[in-house]
Amino acid sequence: MHPLWRLQVLLSLLFLHNQPWPGLAEAHVNSKCTLARLITLGLMKHNAEGRIRNICLLDSLKASGQVAPGMVGWLTGGGTSLQEQREGSANITNIQLDYGGIQMSFHKEQVSTNISLEFDIDLRLPFNNKTVKTHARMNLAVEFWLEKDEFGRRDLVIGHCLVEPSSVHTMGLTEDIAPKMKHFLNDFRQKLEKVIPHMIEDQVCPLMGEVLRQLDVKLVKSLMEQGAAHALSQL
Repeated sequence: MHPLWRLQVLLSLLFLHNQPWPGLAEAHVNSKCTLARLITLGLMKHNAEGRIRNICLLDSLKASGQVAPGMVGWLTGGGTSLQEQREGSANITNIQLDYGGIQMSFHKEQVSTNISLEFDIDLRLPFNNKTVKTHARMNLAVEFWLEKDEFGRRDLVIGHCLVEPSSVHTMGLTEDIAPKMKHFLNDFRQKLEKVIPHMIEDQVCPLMGEVLRQLDVKLVKSLMEQGAAHALSQL
């Protein structure tokens, strides 16, 4: 573990009582919220929200093949000279990574983590410069565990990291929409629900891997043992 990162972890644990985060204010300082706090600090350190905000939605939609080239061309201003002068855009705003609500479950030396994510998508239409807002929400699930190597040393192994498809939902927030546009926007949201999981995974999962790899294995083992013991005591 890098010395500066180790110092940040120690300071985090030292001040956990005195500087509670939203969602953790009434939580007992146990293995779950301690590990959640460490993951939170890591994601913030690596600017997870900034990475999500910088996703180029229209480029990703075009590359995915989920959307007809004509639709993306229309949104980006391809076609008539008037449209070329008024390009559309799609930007991610109002990102809410629910750090305080990170959910964890322990099984022996394995941890399952669930992080909820919400954000808005501001779609600016090319022909009238109007912005249509869509809200998206989903859950990111991550698994990791400790595994012994041939010398008996434990390593932190990262399993799946994915957006649960059933958790992805989009909802239109703009009500003043012309009837002829509603079908297009409904179709656009359906396409988004298919490609958003991969966009989020591409940005957040590498960060989760980096955060977990920087954690001290002995500390993680201790937290896992405490979590597993607590889970057994509740049976």
